[in-house]
Amino acid sequence: MKLFFYPRLALDGIRKNKRMYLPYILTCIGMVMMYYIIVFLCRGEAVKAVRGASVVREFLRLGSGVIAFFAGIFLFYTNSFLIRRRKKEFGLYNILGMGKRNIGILLLCETLFIAVLSLGIGLGAGMLFSKLAELGLIRILRGEVDYSLSISGEAIGDAGKVFGVIFFLLFMNALFQVHFTSAISLVHSENMGEKPPRANWLLGIVGVALLGGGYYIAVTADNPVYAMLYFFVAVILVIGGTYLLMIAGSVVFCRILQKQKNYYYRAEHFVSVSSMVYRMKRNGAGLASICILATMVLVMLSSTTSLYFGSEDSLWRIYPRESNLVFHMQDMEDFEEEKLVLLRETIRKAVGEYDAEPTNCIEYCSVSLAGYRDGSVLYTDKEQINKLAMEHAAGYAGVSVVNLVSIEDYNALMGRREILAEDEVMLSINKAEYKQDTLSFENGKTYRVKGVVDRFDYAEEAEMSIISVMTVFVPDLEAAVREIGISGEGSNQPEFQWIYDFDTDIAEEEQIELCYKLRGIFWSEDMQGQYGFNSEIESRAMERAEFYSLNGGLFYLGLLLSIVFVFATVLIIYYKQISEGYEDQGRFEIMQKVGMTRREIRKSINSQLLTVFFLPLAGAGLHLAFAFPAICQLLLIFNLDNVGLFAVTTVTGFLIFTLFYTLVYRITSNAYYRIVSGM
Repeated sequence: MKLFFYPRLALDGIRKNKRMYLPYILTCIGMVMMYYIIVFLCRGEAVKAVRGASVVREFLRLGSGVIAFFAGIFLFYTNSFLIRRRKKEFGLYNILGMGKRNIGILLLCETLFIAVLSLGIGLGAGMLFSKLAELGLIRILRGEVDYSLSISGEAIGDAGKVFGVIFFLLFMNALFQVHFTSAISLVHSENMGEKPPRANWLLGIVGVALLGGGYYIAVTADNPVYAMLYFFVAVILVIGGTYLLMIAGSVVFCRILQKQKNYYYRAEHFVSVSSMVYRMKRNGAGLASICILATMVLVMLSSTTSLYFGSEDSLWRIYPRESNLVFHMQDMEDFEEEKLVLLRETIRKAVGEYDAEPTNCIEYCSVSLAGYRDGSVLYTDKEQINKLAMEHAAGYAGVSVVNLVSIEDYNALMGRREILAEDEVMLSINKAEYKQDTLSFENGKTYRVKGVVDRFDYAEEAEMSIISVMTVFVPDLEAAVREIGISGEGSNQPEFQWIYDFDTDIAEEEQIELCYKLRGIFWSEDMQGQYGFNSEIESRAMERAEFYSLNGGLFYLGLLLSIVFVFATVLIIYYKQISEGYEDQGRFEIMQKVGMTRREIRKSINSQLLTVFFLPLAGAGLHLAFAFPAICQLLLIFNLDNVGLFAVTTVTGFLIFTLFYTLVYRITSNAYYRIVSGM
């Protein structure tokens, strides 16, 4: 054979099947482009210069792995569809004298053409749009924009290696399918339809059970620890339940439609329903895949968008004042007013260098310890905590941080005049509820709970902790430490803290300078030697960059991954319509010969597509609704408790996705119509 025979034959095969190959090649190009961009951002110098870049780069590194893994799986799915559509052609080549070895060379040429085209155009597009992506990321992270252009050789090399391996595996898969199939089987592959499936009630019941279990876990998530531990389990259950229910349920659904004589025996419904019955196994799996991908896109976009646009709200919750200082004392004696006066004076002198004074001060003493809350009893023994965490269904979600604060400090901070008896306490608890009338310490006193306040806004630890934090307001702090018995052997040793937060109304740059100055003073060996305690010194202005790097990185990664998953969703829908169009083409040709008009064909197509096409969207909406409580709890880990913001972004995202989904429906239904009508 001539040297260029196989390359010409490969190009001719791609050209003749352009309706199937063009979306596949465009998807390959898109995957290469997205992978290059994400690796470019991960290793780019401009991103490194942004404050908090280490967090963003870790997210991008994770995202590059997700895209590589997903690209491999998804391209295998689409490539298998293409090979299935080409088997008849390969079978004819084999019958006409072309051996399996020659067909293998033809497949190799096709794979090389697609690989070179995808890598060439994909990397070119990646280089072209990488600067735009970099500017967008830096803008989100509130960094300084650099307009210099650059190309990452490392990103090119990584993309070449990853997609080189993927295309090699795709070639081996195609070769395997053709090599181990006889010529006759290849020729008749398109006519080997499915047998009419029977309604499998067992699969349907198992699917409902799995779906119900996943929904139950999501709905009952009442704290971040529980949500974090069991949300992944819920996701697996929902995915499994979706596949089983849609495969089994779609068969039952079609059988029910067939029994409805007024519906089934109509021209626009008869052909569509009878066609769907014979491919419900694949149809159900495809619908489930679309449903899961749509849910992933909606969850990622709604949650990461809420985190980013709620960053400022979360920042102010954690840092209610410009400067936030926590001094870790050795014992109760360090709370003596004489020592606290010296600390205040040192802080005032440092602030005075900026011609300012500490204002809006938050100041109180706290004694903190860890415990396990079982009803109204708080256990502080380490071994007992671990034992209870293993025995109870709540697990480590029952672990709490307990802060003891005097009622005097509470009244001063909140502007109240509460009075407590010696055996009374008041409580403030986050990420959990407290409904008992008493509070008992394992080795100490039992108190009567006078009341539970809605929120203690100045407990910074409560805002940042993923576990429940209980603030207990006691009549006398020193007496409470003695009475609750937390100094025994095996108990968690208490932490004695003096919290001092304040505003200055100076510029943000000066706030950051002040933070460094205070750290230099209180972290010095002389100061620590004099007072004998450690300190945590933070500034809202300094932490703002870290906040936006974390939430902005998640938001940007969510956008990139959502684009990839949308590519996948659109392509699955498109190939589903194309494959079913070729399968139904013969049936509609027969119906046209017996008098079915093009208008009736269009009505039948609309009936078929509308019957099943919007099921995945409805399923995604249902999944999202049941996942809402669990996602709200997970967002608390990132210090976002703005449920209203998350609800608005979720509903808005779903409406926008519905419009996009409808547009895809219109485009793909037209492709289906052109195939079955012979246009």
